[in-house]
Amino acid sequence: MNAAKITGVVLIVAGILALVYGGFSDTRKTHEAKIGPIELSVHENEQVTVPIWVGVGAVVVGGVVLVLGGKNT
Repeated sequence: MNAAKITGVVLIVAGILALVYGGFSDTRKTHEAKIGPIELSVHENEQVTVPIWVGVGAVVVGGVVLVLGGKNT
């Protein structure tokens, strides 16, 4: 497989995953305090959503790259 076909497959898989899951969550440790033996920390959970058009676009572009990538070899 050449680089164009691999890129096409990766875009298709990423687009399908974006459509199936719709996003991902990210946990960040924002504050931390240590006072003697006591440790305090704050974790913020953030949900990042991927728009549907991004997933569909990735699948379409991946398909185009996959089809046209094999014709140039």
